[in-house]
Order: sequence, then C-alpha cells, then structure tokens
Amino acid sequence: MTPGSNIPLSAARVTVDVAAPVRLDVSGLLLTADGKVRSDDDFIFYNQPTGPGVTYRSGGGTAPDAITVDTAAVPPGIEKIVVTASPDAAGQTFQGVEPTATIRNADDNSVLATFTPPQLGSETALVIVEVYLRNGAWKARAVGQGYANGLAGIATDFGVTVEEPAPAPAPVAQPVAPPPSPPAMQPPAAPPAPPVDPRLAAPPAPAAPPAPPAAPAPGAGKINLDKGRVSLQKNQTVSLVKGGRPLLSQVKMGLGWEPAYRGKDIDLDASVIAYGPQRNHIDSCYFGKLSIVGGAIKHSGDNLTGEGGGDDEVIVVDLGRLPQEVTGLVFTVNSFSGQKFTEVAKAYCRLIDAATGEELVRFDLTNAEAQTGVMMAKLIKQFTGEWDMTAMGDFVKARTVRNMVKPAAQAL
Repeated sequence: MTPGSNIPLSAARVTVDVAAPVRLDVSGLLLTADGKVRSDDDFIFYNQPTGPGVTYRSGGGTAPDAITVDTAAVPPGIEKIVVTASPDAAGQTFQGVEPTATIRNADDNSVLATFTPPQLGSETALVIVEVYLRNGAWKARAVGQGYANGLAGIATDFGVTVEEPAPAPAPVAQPVAPPPSPPAMQPPAAPPAPPVDPRLAAPPAPAAPPAPPAAPAPGAGKINLDKGRVSLQKNQTVSLVKGGRPLLSQVKMGLGWEPAYRGKDIDLDASVIAYGPQRNHIDSCYFGKLSIVGGAIKHSGDNLTGEGGGDDEVIVVDLGRLPQEVTGLVFTVNSFSGQKFTEVAKAYCRLIDAATGEELVRFDLTNAEAQTGVMMAKLIKQFTGEWDMTAMGDFVKARTVRNMVKPAAQAL
C-alpha cells in the first residue's frame, strides 16, 4: 500500500502487526465520528490490552506487537480504529528505522496488505494504519502520519487524558511537632486509577510541557477538480475527480523550465516511472524509451536546451488504458549533463486534459537545490479507481531516470 490508499477487508477479524529493526510499542485507539475516544478505556496498549472489539498482543521483543480488530464486535458509534507505533527506547526517533505494517486475516494469518511509510525522520510516534467503517463496510487505509512528541502527542490528539504529575513541593523548615492530638476520621480511600502507560507521563517540572503534534506537511489535504484549475503547493494532493466521477481519460503531463542565466542552454530530461502495488518497478518512460505499458504512456521526445515558451517535454498518460498492475506514477526531471537545479528557473509541471487542452493542475517549483534530479509529482491510484496527484518537489542526486527508480519508490 501507499500513503492514503485503502483496501476492503475480506475478513471480519484482522490483525495489524508492525515490524522494524528496533522494538516498537504498538497501540490502538477506538474513535467515534468526531475522531475522538469516548473515554480512556478506548486506548488499547500493553497496560490495557483489551477493549470492545480490539485487543493488544505483545511480541515479547522477539516478534512484532500487534493489534487485532474484530469488526463484528466493535460497538456502535465507533467508526475507526487507528493503529500507532513508537520506538520502545526512550527518546528514539524513526530516523533510519523503516517500520512495516502487515494487515492479516486474524483467523488464518494470511497477508491482506503491507505498508511501509516513506521518508521518516524526527518522528517519535506514528499513526501507521487505520481500520474504518465506510457505508457499512470495513476497510483499511495506509496513513503514515508522524508525531514529534511521542505517543503522548497521539493520545492527546485523539482525546485520551494524559495526566501531568503534580510538581514536587519545595522543601520547608520543619516546625516543632505539636503535642499529639486524637486521631481524626479519615475519608475512604479513592478507587484505584485506571492503568496508565508510563510512556504517556509528562516530564516532571521544570521540564517544558509536551510540544503540540507535528503539523502535517505544508499544503496537506485533498481537493478535487470541481472548481476548475488547481494550483498545488508542495505536498498538496488533488483527487482527479470532477462532478463525482473519476477522470479516466487521456491526460498530458507537461514539464517546463528555463535556464537561470541568459544564453546558457540547459539539457534536462523529463521521465515517468511506473510502479505496482508493492512499489515494484514496472517500467520507465523517457527520451530513450518513448512508449511503455502497451502505449498507455508516451513521451514527446527530448528537449536539448530548455529555451522557448510552453512545455519543454510532454508525457501523455491514458489513465483508462493503464494496465491494472500500474498503481503509481512518479514524474521526474534529471540533468544528465550534471548541471544543478540552481541553474534552472521557472521549473513546473502541469496536468492537461488531452481532449480539451484544459489545464487541470499546476505545480510551480519555487525552490532549488544543487542536485541533478527532482521528483516533481506523483499519481497514485486509489482502491476506488480514481487517481490522486501530489506535488512533490523533492531533490535527489540522480543524473538519469535509472537512478531515480529507488528514491521515487520510497517516495510513493
């Protein structure tokens, strides 16, 4: 699965386990339609391993922790169960740690789907997968939303009470003990508190309070084409749906650029890389291979200078004719001659309706790095059949499309 993609659940009982090179703590939260828990009882973790329809299983350090969801036993009013993961070691981030969530049929352990969130860094906790109810049917969605302030940030965000310990009293001079007095009646002891995950405890004073959850990437969120042409910012996503119907006609991805310095030609190569549902590389379309996947993707040919107005290179994609196994496309631009993108001006990509010539989506690259490759945009096919386009603008050291295959797969 890729971020944002979803699958229908073919089993009533599913288990989500999360594996990584380091030990992870896995938890589950039962959420209502407003995205909140009903009470702290809806937070399922190693200190509170059972809840209505949801159970936690420890891997004991030798196997991944897991959350099992029995959709038939989930109470009315619960519309989503989010599965979270955080490194077990205090203060450890996901930098260099690649977790993989596996969704299984809980009855026969068969694999229904896997998901590895891309490009993790300073996050210390992660909402990795959600099991949710939509139109009476249960589905699973790949999420991959990171939090910089650990599991406490996730719990707080979803309405779990995180108790802050009272600050220790300052030492005071001890007065002379008064004469003993008759013992007073003491009130009955308060009932024991529900189990608390020590990972959720706030640091003692004078430590600063926890930071708010990490904000989603700039421009995050999804829109569609109903209001006409869409101008995307980096990391923003548009669903290629208009009037409630997915766009499945022929589209053109136009890519353009200009030399940053007058009179200096720049030879860039636009390409598109096609991937399957497991991020497996299917084929690449570029100036050396102008047609792939049975002609459903075609390239206009190489532009050697970047001079002149309009699109420098065009890649035509017939969305309706793409083979079923093609579920992801990444559009890239490379500098084979080694010129860096700091020498390029006005780089952009735009999606055009091939039948009408109407510009549907545009993304202008507003920053530049001294690298030889850039991932401009990606198209990801959703289970429901429509395609999403996400602006990327991510630079990499890669002079050819061959060198883009691995980083582009990781970015899906």
